[in-house]
Amino acid sequence: MESPAAMLSRQLACEAEAVCRHYLSNGRRSGRYWLVGDIDNTRGRSLFVRLAGPTSGQGAAGKWQDAATGEHGDLLDLIAATRGLSSLADVLAEARAFLRMQDRPAPPSTRKPARNSVEAARRLWASAVPITGTLAETYLRKRGIAVDESLTSLRFHPRCFWVSADGNDRHALPAMLAAVTDNAGCITGLQRTWLSRDGCKADVDPPRRAMGQLLGNAVRFGALGLAAIITEGIETALSVRTLRPQTTVVAALSAAHLERFKFWPELKRLYVAHDNDAAGRAAAGSLLRRALIVGIEPQRLEPQLSDWNDDLQKFGRTQCRVRLGQNWF
Repeated sequence: MESPAAMLSRQLACEAEAVCRHYLSNGRRSGRYWLVGDIDNTRGRSLFVRLAGPTSGQGAAGKWQDAATGEHGDLLDLIAATRGLSSLADVLAEARAFLRMQDRPAPPSTRKPARNSVEAARRLWASAVPITGTLAETYLRKRGIAVDESLTSLRFHPRCFWVSADGNDRHALPAMLAAVTDNAGCITGLQRTWLSRDGCKADVDPPRRAMGQLLGNAVRFGALGLAAIITEGIETALSVRTLRPQTTVVAALSAAHLERFKFWPELKRLYVAHDNDAAGRAAAGSLLRRALIVGIEPQRLEPQLSDWNDDLQKFGRTQCRVRLGQNWF
């Protein structure tokens, strides 16, 4: 059974940037990392914290290291060091207090909204078009995914800007947009997948980025009702939807967000089609436990390969439908 420290460490990893902004306020974000001088919050670039990645294991979000001293650890270690806490109980209490603070409504802000804000996501979404007949449709069909007019959570933008982490490289590229919504159906963010002219992912790093408020929300396909399938990625969601087109499917966009997904009141049965890796299995386990606590019947839908899209492309629809059906209630 997972220890309280391990569970809190993974929950903090979902809020890695917020942790850094709170405890290392003199640092700044640079690409996928938070940079600061040292654990004492001195200005500089020696200590770096990973902001993106799985919630545990190699390359996990929240892992940090000071290149000058060799100090390293996870976000619990960071909290202990910045607050001068030596007792594990005190560290866990501080972590719980921080996470409770993140669940409270944010106070009104007078700051100018960030570029990757909810408002910017909604403006970009409004300027895009349905995917039918576009490179986005080509991209999905190449992956064995069924495409029809019901995919209203997806749009295509012919000139969506991709900017490198250092800001020195900028391209206007075709992109598939996926609308992230809350349980009321309001757009809270977007995921952008940049595409090449042949309908594959564009040769940029990274080829996809999300913007807006993502935590607890998802990209949704189908009406919210008694049952749903939840996945990590868009392609996985669309793959299981191709196999069971009448079932509501939602994509949380990552293992970290899968773990923190917000259930809607009517939901009674949840199928978790996680990726076949340590991060996916851990996040699914946490989500399954949360579902049981609130009276939702959970079931894992494990792929044979890395995810259900790989299975769909390798084994075809008929074989995947049979295997999916074996895990159905």
